Amino acid sequence: MSHVKAGGSVNQHAQSSRKGKRLGLKKAGGQDVKVGHIIIRQHGAKYKPGQGVAMGRDYTIFAMQEGVVNFSRRHGRTVVNVVTA
Repeated sequence: MSHVKAGGSVNQHAQSSRKGKRLGLKKAGGQDVKVGHIIIRQHGAKYKPGQGVAMGRDYTIFAMQEGVVNFSRRHGRTVVNVVTA
């Protein structure tokens, strides 16, 4: 009978899936952005695109024009806008 528990080699193969995905807010409200700057990386459309921004196929919200990032609420949802300064 063994006196030492098994090593658990299966768990060691799952290390790559445990890495953080670097999601979240990249530019805060009031911050200047240029065309193409990423504002938010997200899983699912928690934040909706508004004026001056677009949403990529992986739900990334990025700037379509130069300006200042602005967050607002519309119909109970958080909307991201880029307003020209």
